[in-house]
Parts: sequence; C-alpha cells; structure tokens
Amino acid sequence: MSINRQLLFVTIFLSVLALTNLYVYRRFFLRLSPRLHLAGAVLMSVIMLGELVFVIDMVVGIFPESLAVYLLLSTFIGASFMLFVIALVYDLAVSVSRRVPFDQERRRTIKVIFDTAMLIAAASYLWRGFIQGTKQPVVNDVVVRIKDFPFNGLSIVQLTDVHIGRTIKRDFLEEIVRRTNEMQPDIVVITGDLFDLPPGEIIDELQPLAKLDAPTYFVTGNHEYFHGVEPVLKTVESLGIKALTNKAVQFGDGEKHFNLVGFNDLTGGRFGIRPPNVEEAYSQIDESISTIVLSHQPKSISLVEERRCDLMLSGHTHGGQIFPFGWLVKIDQPYLAGLYEHLPGKQIFVSRGTGYWGPPLRVLAPSEISRIVITRA
Repeated sequence: MSINRQLLFVTIFLSVLALTNLYVYRRFFLRLSPRLHLAGAVLMSVIMLGELVFVIDMVVGIFPESLAVYLLLSTFIGASFMLFVIALVYDLAVSVSRRVPFDQERRRTIKVIFDTAMLIAAASYLWRGFIQGTKQPVVNDVVVRIKDFPFNGLSIVQLTDVHIGRTIKRDFLEEIVRRTNEMQPDIVVITGDLFDLPPGEIIDELQPLAKLDAPTYFVTGNHEYFHGVEPVLKTVESLGIKALTNKAVQFGDGEKHFNLVGFNDLTGGRFGIRPPNVEEAYSQIDESISTIVLSHQPKSISLVEERRCDLMLSGHTHGGQIFPFGWLVKIDQPYLAGLYEHLPGKQIFVSRGTGYWGPPLRVLAPSEISRIVITRA
C-alpha cells in the first residue's frame, strides 16, 4: 500500500472511531445519572487513546512484538463497536419513550430502571464477547446432499480465516490439527486468510499444518495479498499442502471421482496479482461430473452461475464476528454463515471461521471447524 493510501486509510479509520466514541459519550453516558458523566468521559477517552496507539503501532511499530499489548489495544476497537451498539439501542429506546404519555415521576422511575438495565446489558455484552472470542472453535457438522455424487458420506474438514500471526499462535494451530486428524476426514480444505503476518515471520507457527493426515488443499484469501501472495504460496506448498491457484484436481479413481476447483481471491483483481480466473480453472475439468469449488469470498459464487458448481465452500465473513456487525457484512456479501441454495443445483456453505481477526471478541458467531459430509441426493 502506498504512503498516500496508508495515510488516507488511517485518517478515515481514526475519524470513524472518534465519531463513534463521541456518539457513545453524548448519546449514552451524558443521558445517564450525572454521577456517571465523568466516568463515561474517562472511559471513552481511554478507549480513543488506546485506538490511536493501536493504529500508530500498526503503521510504525512503536512497541516490541507483544501478544499482551496487541490483545489490549485491539480490544479497544471491539469495545468501541460494542458500546456503539448499546448506545444506539439506548438512543432509540429513549427517543421512542418520550412519545409515551407518562407523568414525570413515573418517567423518572422508569429511566432509573432502564439506565441500570442498559449498564448491565453493556457489561454482559462485552463479557460475552471476550468469553466467546477466546474459546476453542466448535465442530460444526453439516450434511450436504448432491445429486449423483460418486461417494456417499465423503467428509471434508474446512478450516478458514485462522489468521495465524499476532495473537493466534502455534499452540492454537496444533490443537486444530489434532482435532482435525481425530475426525479422519477424506479431505481438508483451507479457504483463505490463513496468514495474518508475512510468512517469514510466522513460519514456525505454521509447522503443525505439515502433520495433517488427509490430502489438504488451499486457496488464497484477501489477507494473503496483504502479506505477499507469492511467499505465502511457496510456504503453503512447503508444508505439503496443494495450493489451488485457479486450478483443479480430480479426487477419486476409476469411475468414482469428482472435481475440486480452487480460485484465487477477488482481491487479486484489485491488486493486479494472481486474480481469479474461472476460465483457466474450468479448462482443466470435465463439467459433466460433480464439482466442488473453493473460493474465499461468498460473493464469488456469482462467477460460476453458468458453470458446474454443486457446492462452493467459502469463509471471509467470520459470521459477522460481533453481532450485529453481520448486518454490515451482508451489504458486501450475499451470504453470512451456513448452507444456502444459491440456484437450483448450486449450493454454498459459508464458515464462520476458525480463528478471528482483530480484537479477540465474538458475539453470536462462534468460531468453528466445519465438518461437511456429502451424501447422494
């Protein structure tokens, strides 16, 4: 990213955070008891300061590499969003309540009760986010029926959005690999955003992937382009994982086989490096047989509407990660999490992701290891 683009991004990012924090203070804390005004001002100032330090550190690296510091600073950003949601709900509720014809004494009593409830809700919301964000991913079992599929009960474990780097380390990945091997899948697929730092900085953290027992395939996500897509692909291949860069393989033998197709991420088109190429990938397959497609972003399903695609496996959305952020994700992506029928005969499964990005927070969007079992329809 050029210096000018970086400065523009930082300016916009910090401006949005400042406006968010100001809204929280003015529309939430200033409406509570006067005794809480100073506490609210101090809290939002500390959060804004933490966010400013976080952005400066991301750009110029003012701190030595520290997991604790990164967790603390990134948590300020998550807290801003979550307090904004609370403030917005509070603001709407107060605006509506003013239209209700209560006498002043009753209105004051109701306000005290409501303010107390909202403070408890805010604390609970933040606490739930921390608890869910730091939990090990759950196993999400999904059954997909595909007409005339050559195998009845083929199992695929999908790992996606692991984001190995600043906060997610080797011990986390070792546990994921152990649990994946215990499931004894026929195939493992990694559908992008495996890297959250340049490969040279996390090569040791990635080593557990070499111990995956099943054939493993990888496609790029947007974060791979942020950290050098060519070194990423070399690192993946060095771990014994097959990178499907607009490529396809046949899985099976004899009369029983299907196509496994992988596309580069849509970000490649914006960067001008390894863009997705449907024609190139499909030139390698026989479209008369069952076809499973790997592509990081759910909206890439539109690329194969005229092609054979019985099932696409995607990630990218994190299921919204922090409810209700998923509503904003839906503006950009057609599907948030779960199994959908995009068109007759074309299904897509979107994983909530195995790790997380940014603050270690998740609300109503737990991380997952997806186990997809494919049966004949």
